[in-house]
Amino acid sequence: MFPPHRYYYLHNFQRALAWVAERYDDVLDETQRRFVADYAALPQPSQALLARLLLRRGPWFRASGLNYEEIGPAEAAAAPLEALGWLDRDAAMTPDELFGLHTKPELLRLFPHLPASARKAGLLDALRARQPDAQPYRDWHPDAGEAVWRLMAGEVCERFRLMFFGNLHQDWSEFVLADLGVFQYESVPFDAASRAFQSRADVDLYLALHACRAALDETPQAATGAGLDALLAQVQASASANPWLEQRRAKVLLRIGQACERAGDWPAAERVYAQCAYPGARHRRIRVHERMALLPEALALADQALAAPESEEEAQRVARMLPRLRRALGQPRPPAAGLRAAPRHDLVLPRPADGLPVELAVRDHWHRDQTPAHYVENTLFNALFGLLCWPAVFAPVPGAFFHPFQRGPADLGAPDFPARRAAQFQACLALLDTPEYRDEIWRRYRDKQGLQSPFVSWDALSEPLLALALDCVPAAHLKRVFERLLSDVKTNRSGLPDLIRFWPAERRYELVEVKGPGDKLQDNQIRWLDYCLSHGMPVSVCHVRWQDMDAAPATQGDGR
Repeated sequence: MFPPHRYYYLHNFQRALAWVAERYDDVLDETQRRFVADYAALPQPSQALLARLLLRRGPWFRASGLNYEEIGPAEAAAAPLEALGWLDRDAAMTPDELFGLHTKPELLRLFPHLPASARKAGLLDALRARQPDAQPYRDWHPDAGEAVWRLMAGEVCERFRLMFFGNLHQDWSEFVLADLGVFQYESVPFDAASRAFQSRADVDLYLALHACRAALDETPQAATGAGLDALLAQVQASASANPWLEQRRAKVLLRIGQACERAGDWPAAERVYAQCAYPGARHRRIRVHERMALLPEALALADQALAAPESEEEAQRVARMLPRLRRALGQPRPPAAGLRAAPRHDLVLPRPADGLPVELAVRDHWHRDQTPAHYVENTLFNALFGLLCWPAVFAPVPGAFFHPFQRGPADLGAPDFPARRAAQFQACLALLDTPEYRDEIWRRYRDKQGLQSPFVSWDALSEPLLALALDCVPAAHLKRVFERLLSDVKTNRSGLPDLIRFWPAERRYELVEVKGPGDKLQDNQIRWLDYCLSHGMPVSVCHVRWQDMDAAPATQGDGR
């Protein structure tokens, strides 16, 4: 007998199935309930083999590749799974799938007529030309001395995985990584009613939308001609009263519109964007109108967007488009946007021999023990926000947490994310009006060390850096940054300046955006710079040239 810990992966899968069966009994159909019951009745080696296969890349498996001491002979463990139809050795296999199971020497022994000098891809082309149809493995390899199975239970297990995690980007390995301590998660209390999907239709809609996204990723021409009509029909049929599914559906529409743009099909893109409420769709629709020479329509939509922008990002983009649109229509140019110009440093530095990024070259040039400089980009202020507002981010809001492997709340990117936790965020930010915020951040830094967070990157936050930030950055400045983060969590977590410089003796700091030769400020960086300047926060832009460049010499400076 093997000790229980040898079956850790089996216990994890059993735990997940029990979780789904308990919380989603009203969502499961009879086939899925029967799967749970049949799985529980299997011999342990068969249960373990199926759990192993779900952790591996399939759907085809050779018996010779299934060597697990605690399971024993693969064929014996597979027999009960075959009886249930969960493994099938008679399923049709395509030439591509056959090549995925074998090495080139094995294929040449199996098909001696193929050109031995060809690469494996060439061998596959040659085989496709002779035998393009799928057939059972035994017909490909009549003399095979081992069993080869296709996993047939993958679809129902995929559905279980979706219901457990609420997404398809996490898989069963999450259990293993958590058991090994690779990932650690905050424990958030939630009851049995907390779950990602409220009905069977919700699960079906998610899978339908996922299929649309997969079609776009795998086949770009899926958004052209009849394929576009089919995709749109599928997305339109996936409308839901579930807000986060509707947001997901809107994002799929946005991707379809972008695919139409890439194909140069402007009328199709306009048709898609007209149906899409996802952030950014209106701006793209204005661009499409412009491409179609529908300038009055483009200007009308731009004026509408500028009067009531969905975000700072949209307002910035539309303001950039308006002069061009009005000029094309013979209208007066609108007043220029009143963006503030950040102070500027100009540096001429030796080109790093080791290919060091320009940001780190500037950091090293400025860094002194008495005036340290750190490369932080988006990590520092996000981490300070995440630590101070930890109770708000991980508040047990209904529908935000529904399994133990969540890095953050499921509604993090939703427009109402701050509003649903308004009281908790207000309490956290109120600490910045008292001296207690420093102790609170330090306490969270110690108590939550290593726990997954959508805001805290632990590797980028050292104790010395945290101490400098809390000593040199005024609480009022932290509050301004945190308020802007909350105004648009999804967008404003990025675009923060690259470096932070400290003068500990004077308890002051400066944020610096670094630009190498030919590099320009990005839109989100411009918005952060303007915000910092408008609230009296010290920020600047450092432009760097290398000493070996042929351009006229710039002023040597260090900005000290």
